[in-house]
Amino acid sequence: MTIVPVALGDRSYDVMIEAGLLGRAGDHLAPLARGRRMAIVSDENVRPHLATLTTSLSAAGVDSEAIVLAPGEASKSWATLEQLTDQLIALGVERGDHVVALGGGVIGDLVGFACSIVKRGCGFVQVPTTLLAQVDSSVGGKTAINTRAGKNLVGSFHQPALVLIDPEVLDTLPARDLRAGYAEVVKYGLIDDPSFFAWCEANAGALLAGDPAAREHAIAHSVAAKARIVAADERETTGTRALLNLGHTFGHALEVEAGFSDRLLHGEGVAAGMALAFGFSAAQGIAPAEDAERVKAHLRAVGLPDSAAAAGIDADGQALVAHMLHDKKMDAGTLPFLLARGIGQTYLDRSVDLTAVEAFLDAERRS
Repeated sequence: MTIVPVALGDRSYDVMIEAGLLGRAGDHLAPLARGRRMAIVSDENVRPHLATLTTSLSAAGVDSEAIVLAPGEASKSWATLEQLTDQLIALGVERGDHVVALGGGVIGDLVGFACSIVKRGCGFVQVPTTLLAQVDSSVGGKTAINTRAGKNLVGSFHQPALVLIDPEVLDTLPARDLRAGYAEVVKYGLIDDPSFFAWCEANAGALLAGDPAAREHAIAHSVAAKARIVAADERETTGTRALLNLGHTFGHALEVEAGFSDRLLHGEGVAAGMALAFGFSAAQGIAPAEDAERVKAHLRAVGLPDSAAAAGIDADGQALVAHMLHDKKMDAGTLPFLLARGIGQTYLDRSVDLTAVEAFLDAERRS
């Protein structure tokens, strides 16, 4: 087992990574159950994994009750949050209890937010079942729902007590979802680790084809990178944690335009957003054009969108920038952008001219 600590003082926790861990999860969850029934929140897509988890809990002497929600980004809504909080309260969840979030990023975000407000805050455990959730959203404590104005605009910082990652559950993940999650893997190389980006170029095919060693290496490396950044800047106050948003400002605008639907998965939006961030950086003379093209070429090679058009979005620059103005990172009327001086050289730029962004997006649209 690989154990990655997330060092946050009295809110520190471990991320455990091991093949087959889901079937042994009960041993790690039993101490958190306190002899009480444990609530599990999941969605329809992961029922086989739910059965494995409940069997493991039962073997460890823990009773459980499952709440199964509709899958998809549309569940990150006020309506589903109300439904979920009512159900948790009806189950008698106490402040000292821990709710298990079993699923992808949608379930993790939604359950984490619900647990941050039920009884003014109860505990929760992340058991991520998608690559995206395993390498990104399950670690770091960001929880949220979407609103009509944009993605993740209502939420809280609420750290899990434990994260259990079983790479074997990825064997049942649809190929499209696996590719979408890979976008968050390659992001860590683009932020500040060019050698890891080179590893991704060489090993993405094996990872996506199911090679266990490649998957475990990618997950452990990504989690360690995120844990380091979160420990340094938990609430995104110094700008360090903002680096994890590479591709997200552009990508979230694409997701809003797609109506938070399966037309564009979150990871696909991030992939297109990273390509746009590097493309804009190159267009402004900040990054070498060959680095921007290298990023786009790699995304294309693994079947991810490398532009707004490839993501199925035909909106003009004005429309996409209008979506960006609702971004939660807005600060004193300005929108910080994650740009790059090259691969592995991402930085936060607070002086980006939005008219230049509009013009760049329009030029991309015409190309």
